Amino acid sequence: MTGRSSRLGRLRRMVPESRAGRPVEVRGARPRRRGTQPKVVALGGGMGLSASLAALRRITGDLTAVVTVADDGGSSGRLRDELGVLPPGDLRKALAALCGDDDWGQTWARVIQHRFQSKGDLHEHAVGNLLIVALWEQLGDHVQALDLVGKLLGAHGRVLPMSAVPLELQALVKGHDPERPDEVDIVRGQATVALTPGEVQSVHVVPHDPPAVPEAVEAVLDADWVVLGPGSWFSSVIPHLLVPELSDALTETKARKVLSLNLAPQPGETEGFSPQRHLEVLGRHAPKLALDVVLADEAAVPDRDSLTEAAKRLGAAVELGPVARTDGSPRHDPELLAAAYDRIFRMHGRIGPWR
Repeated sequence: MTGRSSRLGRLRRMVPESRAGRPVEVRGARPRRRGTQPKVVALGGGMGLSASLAALRRITGDLTAVVTVADDGGSSGRLRDELGVLPPGDLRKALAALCGDDDWGQTWARVIQHRFQSKGDLHEHAVGNLLIVALWEQLGDHVQALDLVGKLLGAHGRVLPMSAVPLELQALVKGHDPERPDEVDIVRGQATVALTPGEVQSVHVVPHDPPAVPEAVEAVLDADWVVLGPGSWFSSVIPHLLVPELSDALTETKARKVLSLNLAPQPGETEGFSPQRHLEVLGRHAPKLALDVVLADEAAVPDRDSLTEAAKRLGAAVELGPVARTDGSPRHDPELLAAAYDRIFRMHGRIGPWR
């Protein structure tokens, strides 16, 4: 057994028996018939992950979100600085996306997303952030607290942080200072990296060898499908590949892997990126990672042949289909995205009991 495999084995043994490999039963969720649905793990952060979760909860009841913990802006950043906790904001957004479409789910989704407006210290704090942090302090367990919030909301799935410690995102950026366009600077902090006017060349996290949450590793190893993206490429998608134990699990899992591309480059960190360039930078950060499918909206792919070639280098086929909202905004439509994922799972998956 290699050192890497041995480390993953130790992580699996760290998962409490009451949780290991067992999705949490949550109020309001669809009944889970063992062996009839694919186990899906979605990785990311922010609104990109929320879009994926809103789609995936429509086609499977065995869904786990693994969420980045490098946010340092807004309410999350303030709580992180003041209390030394994981930034709760992306975890909150994932929980809201997993809420059902019934009155209970939609009411709680609005409540946890609500932000206070005041002239005092509560200004712009999100209710869900405060609730999550309060439960962390009460229970002393990140996973148990998030599971409890999920039960309260009736979430159609489970939400886990990717690491047990808050991370700092750092990037090498060419031209971060417009007055020095040819110089490369180290830019620190997810919020700053996401909005840099320069060209992001690479990213890494501090600490450089952060511990993965054992339940997140377990979920990836036990999955039928792993979904990566869409989302902010350098600040929400790639960070999962920078946590060694999680990256190892993504390499070793027998799950099929689908990468969901963004509908448009993000102002700042991926300004001017083509769809194929997104794949190229992903491959540079995780050279051992192989994919099975790259999903993109046909209208967002001006050069299909170049994207196909870039996907082949990662071992993947390209699936094109309408997944964008019809109002012209660069946002995914949950129903169309759900249909695309369902088609991919059936066409590219191994013969599974859910078919």
